[in-house]
Amino acid sequence: MVVATCIETPTKFERKTVADGTAIPLGTIMQLSSDPNTVTASSGADVFGGIAWEEKTASDGITELTVAMDGIWDIGAAEAAITLGGIVSLSGANMVKQAVEAEMVTGAIVGKCQETASALETVRIKVGSII
Repeated sequence: MVVATCIETPTKFERKTVADGTAIPLGTIMQLSSDPNTVTASSGADVFGGIAWEEKTASDGITELTVAMDGIWDIGAAEAAITLGGIVSLSGANMVKQAVEAEMVTGAIVGKCQETASALETVRIKVGSII
């Protein structure tokens, strides 16, 4: 699985609850699931829940994970191009896409694109920022 690569170290972190039986590689983009403190690996246009800052092994007895809420990351672009300065949202497992207006109010926003990217290209994203 391709995951996000950290380019500039984050400064904002949160502890989230995860399932014990799930393996989560470092750099996995997470989505909020049932409540504001529980995350799972992203699978679609969901509410952004951070990026895994540590690796978790399946069935290791650990049910908490530190996630980064900002920083600059290289992340895979989905099936369409993303323009420089565009706001991006979740779009499947460890991928982002150019956000649409409706996603601005639903919490799916990941951050702001810092370069132009073609479809399925890795793109630099300033996570947690839309200004």
